[in-house]
Amino acid sequence: MTTSAPGATGTRSPLSSTAVVALCMFVVVMEGYNLITFGITVPLLLDDPALGLDPATAGLIGGVVYAGGLVGILVSGPLADRWGRHRLMSVAVGVFAVGAVLVALAPNATVIGLARVLTGIGIGAAFTSAMTLARNHAAVNRASLVITLTTAGVPVGGVLASLFGIFLMPHWGWRSNYWAGAVLTLVILAVSLACHIREPEEVRNTTLSPSRRLTSLFAPSTRVVVIFVALASVVNLVTWLGLNAWLAEAMRSSGFSLTQALTLTFVLTGAAVVGSWFTATAGDRVGPARVAVVCAALTLAGLLGLLTEPASLVLAVIFVGLMGIGGHSTQNLISAAATNQVAPPLRGTVIAITNAMAYVGSFLGPVVGGRAFAAGGSPSLFALYAGCAAVCLAMTVGIVAGGRRTSRGTGHRGSGAGSLGPDDARIPDPA
Repeated sequence: MTTSAPGATGTRSPLSSTAVVALCMFVVVMEGYNLITFGITVPLLLDDPALGLDPATAGLIGGVVYAGGLVGILVSGPLADRWGRHRLMSVAVGVFAVGAVLVALAPNATVIGLARVLTGIGIGAAFTSAMTLARNHAAVNRASLVITLTTAGVPVGGVLASLFGIFLMPHWGWRSNYWAGAVLTLVILAVSLACHIREPEEVRNTTLSPSRRLTSLFAPSTRVVVIFVALASVVNLVTWLGLNAWLAEAMRSSGFSLTQALTLTFVLTGAAVVGSWFTATAGDRVGPARVAVVCAALTLAGLLGLLTEPASLVLAVIFVGLMGIGGHSTQNLISAAATNQVAPPLRGTVIAITNAMAYVGSFLGPVVGGRAFAAGGSPSLFALYAGCAAVCLAMTVGIVAGGRRTSRGTGHRGSGAGSLGPDDARIPDPA
């Protein structure tokens, strides 16, 4: 696989592992900004008479970015093999920057929808590349922490989008949030283009073809975990990204002011960032799958709390905070559990599968949420997502059980290479 960075690299030293993880995190920050900013702007989009949006149409537009993301994930594997993950990541960042500009210039809902598809394609390819690059540069027994550091960029980006929304949109309208995101994304793109990344030897030197990498994941030693990871990713992201798209409008319709509703979106993403540090540390100590069970339970508890329709802002903050910690951390820990079960050359493939299923859920979340909200308001919305959170909780329990069976079958945790010979796997993955 080609691993050179964009442009000439002969006079540049490769980035350290720490710097690679930092760069990947900043890329994901802008992915998070460009993903979540739509949910931040939904109240003003619905109020814009020139667009003619209703909740169901807004939900569809909120979902198409994830349909585009799924396309980006599917093309990222072949393109990464041809160009290298760093080059692909940089190109993908440029693509979703263009998408942000097009939304800011959009005259109608159709153009917004098409621009969001383009944004999604770039985000999907960039996210898979960034996660794989970061995971491949992780120190031994730090998979949960590194994946959390990287994917923490999503809620950090959401926090930025919320803050920009609070301070920019009342004065300059919804378009200002997209212009701000486009400018920041182009800054990160310039930094990425100036860097040179070299992937570890055990990742670059593999005899596995793309099709062999895929079939190897469904060997007897890993197939149960891979299936539960895929299912958990779908239902968890239905809830998590659905909430990111609809929380502001749902809370406004529940009687909170626009400023309070936007503040609660800040709480959702802020709690995700803060909580993820603690859950990542716990995941590296006791196992990411076990901690994922706890996080899935927190998400469900927060949603059940919102179903009581709290009139108090303090109670709403508590319930939304539980959802923020649970929803984001659950996905991080699912990804960490998956990568701990496979050999290094298979990490990119298992991350692609996890992300692909997550983007299926991410597409469905805003769409079905929009229909639920149109049909029954915020109670229907929160009931739908609570049901999905309950299914996710069951799937995370299945991941724990499947991991125990894998451990008994292979004699140690984390090999995940039951059907691979030494020439294929190269190095067993650390637990």
